[in-house]
Amino acid sequence: MNKIDNPKQDTWSEILKRPTKTIDDIEVTVKEIFKEVQKKGDEAVAKYTSIFDGITLDDYEVTSEEIHEAVNSISSELKEAIQLAKNNIYKFHAAQKTDRVEIETIEGVNCWQEKRPIQKIGLYIPGGTAPLFSTVLMLAVPAEIAGCKEIVLCSPPDKKGKINPAILYAANLCGVTKILKVGGIQAIAGMTFGTKSIPQVYKIFGPGNQFVTVAKQLATQFGVAIDMPAGPSELLIVADNTAVPAFVASDLLSQAEHGTDSQVILVSTSKKLIDEVEKEIQIQIEELPRKEIAKKAIENSKLIFVENDQIALDLINDYGPEHFIINSEFDDFYCNGIVNAGSIFIGNYTPESAGDYASGTNHTLPTNGYAKNYSGVNLDSFMKSMTFQKITQKGIQNIGKAIELMAEAEGLQAHKNAVTLRLQSCEVSKTS
Repeated sequence: MNKIDNPKQDTWSEILKRPTKTIDDIEVTVKEIFKEVQKKGDEAVAKYTSIFDGITLDDYEVTSEEIHEAVNSISSELKEAIQLAKNNIYKFHAAQKTDRVEIETIEGVNCWQEKRPIQKIGLYIPGGTAPLFSTVLMLAVPAEIAGCKEIVLCSPPDKKGKINPAILYAANLCGVTKILKVGGIQAIAGMTFGTKSIPQVYKIFGPGNQFVTVAKQLATQFGVAIDMPAGPSELLIVADNTAVPAFVASDLLSQAEHGTDSQVILVSTSKKLIDEVEKEIQIQIEELPRKEIAKKAIENSKLIFVENDQIALDLINDYGPEHFIINSEFDDFYCNGIVNAGSIFIGNYTPESAGDYASGTNHTLPTNGYAKNYSGVNLDSFMKSMTFQKITQKGIQNIGKAIELMAEAEGLQAHKNAVTLRLQSCEVSKTS
């Protein structure tokens, strides 16, 4: 890892730069595949599934028999773990429900807000060496709580035309209405335009590689919403001498093993702790099955010493981490002062892994600095707020003159007339 000693503020943007890659070449590929899926539908999906996944499928939908087989293949211990995680995720997201907000803004003018579920949701779940069945829970559970009518899940098939059984088990457990063996750009394009096999959706959720990320961003140009812009996983830890070096190292490595482009950062007011954490990383990394991935990620990562907690907090808010762990004697200072972070983990016994799996909070979070202006996925991500208003005769009389004056000042005569006619009607009612 790169050690940095007390960096000046004007260097922060450079030393905190993410290891992002150019997307120019990726965009060309994504646009070509989108155009082909839009024009040829399932034919194009089959072509690119054959190219990228090495398999030709006659039918993309997972059958009830395949789900039954997956359920039976999962160990009882893993089922119990998934159920525990689901219960906690459900409790936390169900608690986010809000009642109708209603107010009379002035006598006779009643306004209220209600939330409605987004009817058609698409979930993208990566497969491969790290099949993220936990992400199924994070997305399908709040979608089900919200009341989304259709929950479509796409995940790439393996060479045998199968989806990881844990993904199928979690999807079946959480109310997913259709599961499709489609991955990559073609899956995002299919959910964007709709094909004979893949339903069109209104909003797409879920992580993916750089091709999937660019595909999701392109989908927004065709009227489909996405959860958030996403990039490689990242973690920042602030720690002092009250932290356990082995714990800190394990947390840094837990994110480093996600991918070679992941970034992990330790900010500390203690040079002693930084040295101890560095040694622990060297020990622990050798025991990891994905150590080659983690080693490359560590090359992008930083160990930063700063003089005091205020400088540390300012630097962290400037970075805006996806995950932020606080292992400090002054955790209240950081909790109260943090304004840019996706999800926050407090204390020596709160690993980031807890949020990834089973504490109840959502692990679909803004990366690449988007924590400065995006929230992580939550119950409202699957809903829309709609406003209502009902105005009585007394109400239109109370606000009518103001509307007329404002409409006239903007040069919108028809807007003014819509009120004038009603005010005149109210005057007639008074005299009759």
